[in-house]
Amino acid sequence: MTPITFPRHQTLGLAIALFSPLVLVVVGCGGQPTTEPGLATRRVVPYVALDREFSEPILEAIGQREGLEIQAKYDVESTKTVGLTNAIILEADNPRCDLFWNNEIVNTLRLKKRGLLAVYRPKGAEAIPDAFKDPEGTWHGFAARARVLIVNTDLVPEDQRPDSIESLADPAWKGRIGLAKPLFGTTASHAACLFVVWGDAKAKDYFRRLKANQVQILAGNKTVARAVADGQLAFGLTDTDDAIIEQRDGKPVAIVYPDRRPDQLGTLFIPNTIAILKNAPHPEAARALADALLTAEVEARLAAGPSAQIPVIAGVAGPQGIETPATVHPMTVEFSQAADAFDRAAAFLETEFLAP
Repeated sequence: MTPITFPRHQTLGLAIALFSPLVLVVVGCGGQPTTEPGLATRRVVPYVALDREFSEPILEAIGQREGLEIQAKYDVESTKTVGLTNAIILEADNPRCDLFWNNEIVNTLRLKKRGLLAVYRPKGAEAIPDAFKDPEGTWHGFAARARVLIVNTDLVPEDQRPDSIESLADPAWKGRIGLAKPLFGTTASHAACLFVVWGDAKAKDYFRRLKANQVQILAGNKTVARAVADGQLAFGLTDTDDAIIEQRDGKPVAIVYPDRRPDQLGTLFIPNTIAILKNAPHPEAARALADALLTAEVEARLAAGPSAQIPVIAGVAGPQGIETPATVHPMTVEFSQAADAFDRAAAFLETEFLAP
């Protein structure tokens, strides 16, 4: 698999963890599920890592339109992505999940490496750039976000604003910066990417310097964004969807795309991914749901909505107030290598940040 890079045009929007309780909710049932003998049910069970407030309305609309009884299982903020990934691994011999809507890519690739994903090419797959889909057809990407610094403008003068993830290790801000728990969600994926791009030694040194700088470890990216917006922290590392909400709410915050210059590391852009599970209990309904999700219509809705996701399908208008790789130098990383690095990065970070 080649590194994910992004064409430069304005419409391109691009752990080791314990199994935790997950939330099951029926989010749509437009039309009655088929119950006659010999006919396939229209019930489908997606596991969804994208925040429920953003994903549930889309699933409800699809369920009503397509006649699908969608029973979605969501993870919680504190175990983003990894909780659902571990659930899928634990259920491998008796799958309950039909389709995994992941809000990042590294853990999707971990499932592929375990042989847990089915091959399927959705109807709209041709419109998705090659960089955002598996040549073997086990996953497809869409609706990206960037890893950014959210800065409290009341606490950080404009001429002192950070411009790099290295700023989190700056002693001038000791104890006043924040990071989501680095074992889960996009923060864990970001860490794994750094282990690949920098190498293990440099990545470990970086996280040790963050610890020495008394970085505040919070429950999730949303918590980091709110802590900065409320003035509890000067700045922190989060995702564009969580940062833009605080900015649009009128909070005194600025969004900084770290390491954005060509001579720097680059800003990490991470797509959502859709994958159907091998031996899914409801494969036909899962394929119908994948077809409905991987469309320009859904990307446009996610871009225009509060999460301001960055489209990858050409021709879909990007979100207002969010920069894309058309204007920001993106980090180049081989995500399949990041999936290989995930467990060793998580083992190190668990020891550094969670061990008593």
